Amino acid sequence: MEEGTINRTIDRYARIKKGSWFSQFQNGSNPWMARYVYGLMFLVATLFAWAVRDYGHTALKEMERLKECEGGEECLGTEGVLRVSLGCSIFYFIMFLSTAGTSKLYGRRESWHSGLWFAKILLMIGLTVVPFFVPSTVIRLYGVVAHFGAGVFLVIQLISIISFITWLNDCCQSEKYADRCQIHGMLLATTAYVVCIIGIIFMYIWYAPVPSCFLNIFLITFTLAILQFMTSVSLHPNVNAGLLTPGFMGLYVVFLCWCAIRSEPPDTKCIKQVEAATKSDWLSIISFVIAVLAIVIATFSTGIDSQCFQFRKDEKEAEDDVPYGFGFFHFVFATGAMYFAMLFISWNSHHTMKKFTIDVGWTSTWVKIVNEWLAACLYVWMLVAPIVWKSRQTAESV
Repeated sequence: MEEGTINRTIDRYARIKKGSWFSQFQNGSNPWMARYVYGLMFLVATLFAWAVRDYGHTALKEMERLKECEGGEECLGTEGVLRVSLGCSIFYFIMFLSTAGTSKLYGRRESWHSGLWFAKILLMIGLTVVPFFVPSTVIRLYGVVAHFGAGVFLVIQLISIISFITWLNDCCQSEKYADRCQIHGMLLATTAYVVCIIGIIFMYIWYAPVPSCFLNIFLITFTLAILQFMTSVSLHPNVNAGLLTPGFMGLYVVFLCWCAIRSEPPDTKCIKQVEAATKSDWLSIISFVIAVLAIVIATFSTGIDSQCFQFRKDEKEAEDDVPYGFGFFHFVFATGAMYFAMLFISWNSHHTMKKFTIDVGWTSTWVKIVNEWLAACLYVWMLVAPIVWKSRQTAESV
């Protein structure tokens, strides 16, 4: 690319960076606008997967290649979700391979990432349609792979959340913001702990009404123990991380525990009393819409947070550096496509799902519980690891 063209591109992107959020959409194709377009495409694919699952039985069973599906019509909906997920995942994986390693705001790979939308939309549509002509054996194999890919997505999301919480705490403890954040940080930490305790109390009331609900009692009590353990480690003199990070992590683990119990099958006696009082079509639809939007937002926010996975964070950014890792962004969306498939089929390719339900079943429950425990382990390790490495270096130097 000629030097003059490069300079014009850098100047145009510099104006976009300094301008308002709306300027990202008023100055032609650019990386800032592109991420929202990719997010919109991901939302459309997610909604299409839901439509195929809940309303696609009639259309799908007309296709002879889908007659191998085990489980009859109900399984057709499950396989339909996996087929849409396969096409979406392949699209973003192609984008990952074609944009990985892009570091500057000019060149063919940046142009491919930020423009040529007509070609990419056609590619997305084609890759969504092709899997519907693939034999069921291949789709079942993809379902196995999608379990692993969805797990990778959860780990990436978890690291991103913990990194954000620790970054927020580091900002509050820095000399620049120490005086300003002292009171605000204490208020936030106190609020977080109060919400955690209230949430745990309500979970005992709603989901453990009788002593026979042993599993729910154990999960809630263990979550309370995790909160206490994270707080103790954070306040240890050798760690001294304060109350803000364990408070926010407590909110996260309590939320995961609540989601896990909510994912238990509706016929479970320990949650039937609560669900019966709130059972209505409109509430199910609202909950479903919120869940779908949460999937897209979580994928989008994780995809643009590539800095928490960089080992060299002290390097200064140049004006022509990319605003986020293009390859990482598309990789997260590729695994996110596997993740929404697992949510729609409740991590079980032979599980029958009712309309406007998402992530319901014992498999979904235990996935969330393991995610909660893994979150606590990773957080504690991030607190303890610097001390362990420092002690090892001291021992080696002696």
